[in-house]
Amino acid sequence: MKQAARRIGRTIAFVLPVVLVLSGTLAVATVPWASPSTDARMLSASAESAAAKSGARAPQEVLRDRLIAELQEKDPGAALTQLQREVHARPSLARHCVGIARALGEAAVAKYGVARAQSFSRPVCDTAFASGVVTAQ
Repeated sequence: MKQAARRIGRTIAFVLPVVLVLSGTLAVATVPWASPSTDARMLSASAESAAAKSGARAPQEVLRDRLIAELQEKDPGAALTQLQREVHARPSLARHCVGIARALGEAAVAKYGVARAQSFSRPVCDTAFASGVVTAQ
C-alpha cells in the first residue's frame, strides 16, 4: 500500500508540472494581445519617422537614383544590366526590382522618347522596364 501511494505521488509530481506548463503556453498563445494591423502600422510609422529624422534613405532608393543617373550618362541597357547585377548580389533588393525597373523605363522615355526607349527593353524584373515605358507615354 505504501509503495502504491509513493508511485502515485511520483507520477503526479512528474505529470503536474508538464500539464501546467502546456496549459499556460496554450493560454498565452490564444490571447489576442493586439491586432496585427495596429502593430504593423505602429512599426512602419516609427520606422518612417526614424528614417525621416536621420535623413537616411533606403537602399533601393539609393540604387534607383544611381541607376537613373547611369541611364542619363550612358544608356538604359547599361542601367538595366547593373540592376540585374545588384539584384543578384543582394537578393533583398529583388522585391524592389519591379519598381526600380519601371522608374528606369519612365526615365528612358523622358530622355529618348517612347520608340527608342522601348528598344532597350530587356526581361529584367518581368518586363517592368517595358511597363514603365508604356505608363510614361
